Parts: sequence; C-alpha cells; structure tokens
Amino acid sequence: MPVPRVAHRHLDVEGVRVFYRESLPERQDAAVLLLLHGFPSASHQFRRLIDALGSRYRLIAPDYPGFGHTEAPPGFTYSFDRLADVTEGFVRQLGLTGFVMYVFDFGAPVGFRLAERHPEWIAGLIVQNGNAYTEGLSDAARDFVALRPGRPGAEETIRDLLTLAGTRGQYESGVADPALIAPDGWTLDQHFLDLPGRKEAQVALAFDYRSNVERYGRWQAWLREHTPPALIIWGGNDPFFPEPGARAFLRDLPDAELHLFDTGHFALEEHLPEMAPLIAGFLDRLGDPR
Repeated sequence: MPVPRVAHRHLDVEGVRVFYRESLPERQDAAVLLLLHGFPSASHQFRRLIDALGSRYRLIAPDYPGFGHTEAPPGFTYSFDRLADVTEGFVRQLGLTGFVMYVFDFGAPVGFRLAERHPEWIAGLIVQNGNAYTEGLSDAARDFVALRPGRPGAEETIRDLLTLAGTRGQYESGVADPALIAPDGWTLDQHFLDLPGRKEAQVALAFDYRSNVERYGRWQAWLREHTPPALIIWGGNDPFFPEPGARAFLRDLPDAELHLFDTGHFALEEHLPEMAPLIAGFLDRLGDPR
C-alpha cells in the first residue's frame, strides 16, 4: 500500500509566516485538493486524510493566522476578511490556478470569500460541516453569533469555549463511538490555543463571525451562478451546524452528492474510512481540475 511523502513548509504572505503541509504524489499532474481547516484546530486535523489520499492527489493544508504553526506579526487584525486575504496570497504564491476546495467549519467563510474573489480557481467543492445557510445554525450557534463586544458576559462565554473542556467537547459531542476519537486532536488544539495571544485572536474572530452570516445570501447566489461540482459530507449530530445545513446546499446545488454520518462536528475523526473513498471518487470523476 503506498504511503505518501508529506512536506512541511512555510511561506511568507503579507508578513505572515504561513505554515502548511503538502503531500507529494508521484504524478506531477495529480489533482489538487486545498484543505481549509476549522476552529479551534489547524492543518493537523487533516493528517490522516493526507496519509489516506496523498499518494494519489496533491493535498495542501495551510494554518490560518492565529492557528497552528502559522506566525502572525504583532498588530495583525483577526477577522475573516483578513484570514481570506492571507489564504488568497498563499494560493497565489503556490501558483495554484485550479483546485478542488475542502471547507470545514471556519474553512467555509474563508473558502467562500476566496471563491467570490476567484471563481475561476474553484473546480469543485467538498463541504464538511461548513455552514452557509441560516437553517444550518443551531440555537447554540445563533446565541454565539449574537455575542457582541462589551456586552456583559459575552467575552467570558467565548473564552469558556477555549478551555480544554470546551475543545474536547467539540470533538466528542454527537459521536457514536467515543473510542474512535483520538485525544491527540483536542490536546494539540489546546496547546496552540494556550500560546500567547491566541485566545485574544479567537475572541476577535468570534465577535466577527456575524460577518459570515451576513454573507450567506451572497454565497448562495455564488453557488447558483457557478454551480461547482460538489460533495457534501456531514456529521448529522453536529451541535453547532446540524443536518438541515447540509440539506440546504441542495437548493442551490441540486446535483450535489450528499452523505450524512452518525457523528458530530469533527466527522473525519470517526468516519475517515467511509469519507476518504467518497472524496477520492469525487476527485477522480472531476479529473484534472487545471
């Protein structure tokens, strides 16, 4: 069984030292899959997927500013627009002109901003618990979006999510078999969250999350206009982005392929053996996205 070589590198983008991991498939013309991670994780959340598929496809996973091994300069403004700016610069520097984009959680607002700016880059879309519809917001998510700076208890509510208990809960809530969830993910996430300045970055992004909900209509219009081939794989027990958010994509992408799994937010953690073949089949059907 082939096991891919994986390179771990940095690129300087607008003064941000962006860390990324990239599989090195044998074929130089292998399809490219850009993996955009979620909160509170980083590119390490895709390690097993990269091992599973990286010998056949070029999988590229960056860490955003404020996450993982990426280093942002003092004074960096943490907003979803700025995360998208850096991701756009990262893609340009790598010279990517056609790729399939995998969006998960925070990866959806980053990725859809990228798609709005460069629809010609997006050859296909894989959505895994990455929301773009109001019906995909649970009551807990709506309460989170409603938080505003300066309101009593608002910042404390966000910071409660940034504790080890909060991080672990995001991995384990809604799963069918907790024994299949490795503790490495939430442990590494918490390590990065506890670095100097990282919690402040996450608080700023949390208060900016409302900007994503305000853009839902634009992203839906983009989907209707450009109709990218799409694979939707979703943990149906997600406490933040429940199952209706997955089904809502079919309104604008009626030809999309939808698969729901009996698990929570970090669906790949429990169902990689089922999801990886679906992703591979989708990439094979698309052919060379360039």
